[in-house]
Amino acid sequence: MKIAHWLSVAFAALSFVSAHANLAPDAQVKAVATDVTQVLKTDPSVLGNPAKLRDLIEVKLLPNFDFKRMTQLAMGRNWARATPEQQAELTREFQTLLVRTYSGALANFRNNTIDYKPLRMQPNDTDVTVRTVVNQPNGQGIPIDYSMEKGADGQWRAYDVVLAGVSLVTNYRDEFNGIVRDQGVDALVKQLQAKNK
Repeated sequence: MKIAHWLSVAFAALSFVSAHANLAPDAQVKAVATDVTQVLKTDPSVLGNPAKLRDLIEVKLLPNFDFKRMTQLAMGRNWARATPEQQAELTREFQTLLVRTYSGALANFRNNTIDYKPLRMQPNDTDVTVRTVVNQPNGQGIPIDYSMEKGADGQWRAYDVVLAGVSLVTNYRDEFNGIVRDQGVDALVKQLQAKNK
């Protein structure tokens, strides 16, 4: 199984979160997943129209992930080695990479169902993990956990996705660290740009 495919499923489940900004994080994920499934069933043309799909992602997905924090976590200690300009460019390119991954496999989400695990959360918590299992039509269940943080604006945003025990940011951290160690931050930016072309 490709991690990129399941990352796209994970992103799909959060792509309509803005309409549910005042909900608890687990209720928000559930409402979002319901919305996504409904949109894909009622307007399947979204999947065959790149412009429509891009608009959908930009409007509904991007505001609901903290891509800067995701990039910072994926860079690990190398984040501090990057200039502010490099950090901004890395964040842009990493966001583009993740969105492309998401859009490329969104079609697979509409035939899945999701089970939601009980949320362990105290009233004042601002960092939680929402645990789900995505059930495929073949009966296989894939655990997908969302690390979410409540921002100063009161909205919950995902900053990591853990698929079947594999963290998105950790998965990329190994690759990013190797490139930065051997070639430098600019080389990582160029490699991400090349992937996104």
